[in-house]
Amino acid sequence: MKNAFAIVTLSSLLAACAVAPQPPASVAGAAQAASDTPLAAEAAAQDEDEQPGEDAGEEAQQAKAHAEEEARLPKVTLTSSMLNQLLKAEFAFRKGDWQGPYLTMLSLAQQTRDPRLARRAAEMAVAARQGDDTLAAVRLWRELDPQSDEATQYFVGLVVTSDNIADAEPIFAERLRLSAPDKRGVLLFQIQQMLGRAKDKEAAAAMLERVIAPYDGSFEVHIVRAQAALGRGDKEAAQRAAHAALVAKPDSEIAVLMLAQVLDDDAKVAPMLEGFLQTHPDAREVRAAHARVLVNQKRYPQARAQFEALLKARPEDAGNLYALGVLATQMNDMAAAESYFTRFVAVLGRDPEDERDPTRALLILAQIAEERDDYPAAQAWLEKVPAGTEPQLLLSAQLRRAQVLGKQGDLAGGRKLLAGLKPTEPAQQAQVAVAEVQLLRDAGRVLEAYSLMEGAVRRFPKNPDLLYDFALLAEKIGRVDVMEKALREVMTLAPDNHHAYNALGYSLAERNVRLNEALALVTRALEMAPGDPFIMDSMGWVQYRLGKLDEAEKYLRDAYALRRDPEIAVHLGEVLFQKGQQAAAQELWREARAKDPQNDTLRSTLARLRQSL
Repeated sequence: MKNAFAIVTLSSLLAACAVAPQPPASVAGAAQAASDTPLAAEAAAQDEDEQPGEDAGEEAQQAKAHAEEEARLPKVTLTSSMLNQLLKAEFAFRKGDWQGPYLTMLSLAQQTRDPRLARRAAEMAVAARQGDDTLAAVRLWRELDPQSDEATQYFVGLVVTSDNIADAEPIFAERLRLSAPDKRGVLLFQIQQMLGRAKDKEAAAAMLERVIAPYDGSFEVHIVRAQAALGRGDKEAAQRAAHAALVAKPDSEIAVLMLAQVLDDDAKVAPMLEGFLQTHPDAREVRAAHARVLVNQKRYPQARAQFEALLKARPEDAGNLYALGVLATQMNDMAAAESYFTRFVAVLGRDPEDERDPTRALLILAQIAEERDDYPAAQAWLEKVPAGTEPQLLLSAQLRRAQVLGKQGDLAGGRKLLAGLKPTEPAQQAQVAVAEVQLLRDAGRVLEAYSLMEGAVRRFPKNPDLLYDFALLAEKIGRVDVMEKALREVMTLAPDNHHAYNALGYSLAERNVRLNEALALVTRALEMAPGDPFIMDSMGWVQYRLGKLDEAEKYLRDAYALRRDPEIAVHLGEVLFQKGQQAAAQELWREARAKDPQNDTLRSTLARLRQSL
């Protein structure tokens, strides 16, 4: 009965592997206008000038576009009065006033018909977070420069999220009509994404149908309909459209991924994706989706094979390295996990622009090193945790560092490190208390640890994690009454905490008392976590105490196959010993001793059975 790697969760695996949706490339958000001031543009231009190797053809195209824009803009004479107004407006805006400068820019834009002034008014309104005023300025900007794609983009982006989206429809229709057939698909997707952000969902859905109607039957329209239907929760319509897209283009990755998304049933999706991969082995996104579905189904070896195929094609892909590290940990292949996580950390270290946080991988690497008693290596991994990581992960790293110091004999250093931590959240304060208790316990100062834990429980009486650890410590000193009371309190506070049910059931079986109750408790724990090898170990031990040796052997063999833990080996060895298979039992006990020579369960078992190795 133990807990596996707490830091490794399958949700983290799925998050790491998930393909992040790309932002739409069409209509820029109105907030962009706020930073797109003349000063910002000038700075950007200077930055571009400093970049070596700029493509000459691209520069020529930009120059041509700039010249065309300048040619269509009005030639406005800058009078002294206008200059004075502009300067006053800009100075006032920099001092925090927006309304006066905004009205000045808008008024001058109307007088001069210069769209640049309307744009500047829009920038001011955006900076002041004034939606209606921004829309008024952008509307004027587009009116003064109807050929400006930028003005149109801002206008549509604002109209779609306003209370009246009707003004966007003729723009969408015209853009689609004028677009080249090979570019129309992307535009359709962009329009669907924008209308998906509309306040009036019903009006947006109706508008989408009207603007895509002239292109009905095309592959892109099927995909757009599927996405729109999924967005409004109409799964049947989404499935019909996705099926139609796949019929239109049976070789399309987009179509099969869309269908997988709308089906939302791993039992149906897995064979569909597998079949697609058999005929399209290079479909990388489909393979990644298939791997994630296999993880959902807890088919870890198959998922691992898919991620390994992805990694073979891209050996430096950090997401796949992390996924494989988590899967290897889940499968108790610590050597592979260490290799994958080490490579993951190295890949992130070589790319300073990669913003992914390596802390979870570093914590796992430290734990792997710690489990094989390589404390310097564990310390080295923990020292690599970046200072800017999220507070909870940073605290976890500090707590782990304290534990490593304690295991190296520096109890005072570990306690000093913990004393320097000052978290403000009660849950984190409880974590620090538990870490100090663990330090004392590992140092053999169990009674002192128990006293400290009693105080922590009084401070945080409703913390189920703290109560659970308190229960285990109470059992350690023989206070089984305190242990049972604490575990039952955990069950009340956190009814889905399978560890509490397992711990109490195992304790009853270990003491060979109330075995029917022990069976009920462990059965409940196993229902909540059917694949947990430590709960399977507990069930095997309960069956052994009930005298059901064959059932006990089955549970214990299954548990040991999942995780070759010394304690499981000791239990399985005892069952085999009682069945007359002494040689097999001795072999298991020797394996346990090789992994943990000081294991208390092994020592007590050998003494009770009067065996030696």
